[in-house]
Amino acid sequence: MAGAAFLPSMVTAASNSAQPAMHFPGQPRERIAIASYPFREYVAGQKDPLGGHKLELKDFSAHVAEKFNIRKIEPWSEHFRSLDHNYLDQIRVGVETAGGTIVNIAVDGEHSPYAADKAEREKSVAFSKQWVDAAVAIGSPSIRSNIPKAADSEPDAQRAADSLSQVVEYAARKNIVVNMENDNPISEDPFFIAQVIEKVNNPWLHALPDFANSLVTGREDHAYQGVQAMFAHAYNISHVKALETNEQGKEFRVDMAKTFNMMRSAHYKGYCSMEFDSPGDPYKGTSELIQTTLKYLS
Repeated sequence: MAGAAFLPSMVTAASNSAQPAMHFPGQPRERIAIASYPFREYVAGQKDPLGGHKLELKDFSAHVAEKFNIRKIEPWSEHFRSLDHNYLDQIRVGVETAGGTIVNIAVDGEHSPYAADKAEREKSVAFSKQWVDAAVAIGSPSIRSNIPKAADSEPDAQRAADSLSQVVEYAARKNIVVNMENDNPISEDPFFIAQVIEKVNNPWLHALPDFANSLVTGREDHAYQGVQAMFAHAYNISHVKALETNEQGKEFRVDMAKTFNMMRSAHYKGYCSMEFDSPGDPYKGTSELIQTTLKYLS
């Protein structure tokens, strides 16, 4: 199976190297990727056994190249029908044929790496390792592994770090970066993630700063300081959003100038994945995010 190095803009250091060494493009448009998550109503996945008239993930790269003139994608784990070798090879070939690049896989699992129950933690580690192998198969240089809430414990940084250390050591041998996102406000608070990354202390583990997710707590200062802390640990992937909505339907708008300034101040050179997650047309919303991102990256 081909690894991440088959894609010219994703050249990394040889396996078992001390740290990742990706080569990122300097041109603003070349730093933009399109996440498949916003198009979950249009892309077939695990919950669409027959697919119907939905787009297959193997064709997503060609689709976004046509719609947005962007050839980098970030697929969501729910859009993979399986992790079978032949299926993953179809995705890799589809992206390669379209002249595309995969910059990251956004992986969502159900098992918590900080659960008090050891068996639950072991399931979390095994799940993430499975997706590390998938990343190798499709030519992605990294995965985003989530931190679900545990049923039997409050967030525990040491247990999370112990679990993630096992994942990252495995990923490093495969030349795959592991990222963590400030998503769930309880188990993925940005400062908690920064603490876990510092405890693991492995150059193959990084943060994935999401512009909007932390704002839904209603603590604006905490959210922006948290994003800044995330960018201090970021490497190859971030999520650009202009708006997030909480469970009550309240909207939280991102100060884009402020957040892109944090990105610049942190000397972040990686990719900006467009993750429109607001009510409305994801095609229109993604186009607007692209224009905003080009403005601030130029």
